[in-house]
Amino acid sequence: MGCTTCTTTSNGTPKGCKNNGTCGADGCNKLTVFDWLSDISLPNSATPFNVVEVRFKNGRKQFYRNSDNLSLCMGDVVATQAMSGHDIGIVTLTGELVKVQLKKKKITTPIEELPKIYRKATQKDIDIWQKVRNKEPDVQKQSREIAMRLGLKMKISDVEYQGDGSKVTFYYTAEERVDFRQLIKDLARAFSTRIEMKQVGFRQEAARLGGIGSCGRELCCSTWLTDFRSVNTAAARYQQLALNPQKLAGQCGKLKCCLNYELDTYLEALEIFPKTDKKLQTQKGTAVCQKIDIFRGYMWYAYLDDSANWHKIPVEKVNEIIELNNKGNKPASLEEYVEVEKISKDAIFSNVVGQDSLTRFDKPKKKRRTNRKQNNRNNPKNNQRNRNRNQNKKRNA
Repeated sequence: MGCTTCTTTSNGTPKGCKNNGTCGADGCNKLTVFDWLSDISLPNSATPFNVVEVRFKNGRKQFYRNSDNLSLCMGDVVATQAMSGHDIGIVTLTGELVKVQLKKKKITTPIEELPKIYRKATQKDIDIWQKVRNKEPDVQKQSREIAMRLGLKMKISDVEYQGDGSKVTFYYTAEERVDFRQLIKDLARAFSTRIEMKQVGFRQEAARLGGIGSCGRELCCSTWLTDFRSVNTAAARYQQLALNPQKLAGQCGKLKCCLNYELDTYLEALEIFPKTDKKLQTQKGTAVCQKIDIFRGYMWYAYLDDSANWHKIPVEKVNEIIELNNKGNKPASLEEYVEVEKISKDAIFSNVVGQDSLTRFDKPKKKRRTNRKQNNRNNPKNNQRNRNRNQNKKRNA
């Protein structure tokens, strides 16, 4: 991804700001909010909202109280309050839209109890922050080696330093509970800082790391998706998808979040469909459902003693048969309700390119020279010339 200040190379590919989402333009990070009220001034009697949104590494955002009424705008680097010391982040949203974000994320903490912003970051703060950020890849590698040496069944997926370098947060994933008390001691001895361990789910890990999905786009969880709703195989069954774990699973190893995107529409469309296990009673025999077409509104039924022949019936007529069965009546057969589609000749073949010839792209054949020779032989004038030439040759000889 690239923000507006990343520019491109000579061949058109983006250079990238190489700040991993911490550039001041705030255009290449996850869940960027556009402040469409930035150009609108407040009424004279109104006071600006003193809460701002600050972003940290990997799209982590928190809200802070601007108790000193600092003049802040999007992209400013600020020093914020932490459990001990201070942290460094980038302001991503100010003004009245922060109220909307607080309501959207269901944060009910009173404004007076929110942590506060100390100051705008000085050059010294930024230098320390960049220094500890550059140490994170090496710290992650060493921490993985320590965990492997202790035989812990866990994966340290990411490392985040606090802005002043006084604390390191290790994000890890594990299938089951892990006793990392000895690991914390070894990490504190190796890096001489306070250690905090945070377990994240596999979906959260994929969101932090990012990647490209099977659709060719960047992962939804790492670009715009905020809520991770549970996904089960019933969503695939409602959409008539093959229950293939290799196709339905994402990079996190769980079912893809996009299975929930169209689920509500499918459930709404299936309200007019009867249950597939409902059997149709006719005088000819009992029929069971074989297949349904949600988009076109058709159902295929076959008799129990003739399962090879399927009958295509609209869902409205299927409901009519079910109503008759509920009243104790049976129709003669399913053939009475089968809808035969008339396919016109134009529907069988349509000339989409404007030419009907199948050989329109073939190279034209070249005329053979033998045909020209044969034509010369059949010409009487040429025959007389050949005789005269042969007679002259004999005389000269």
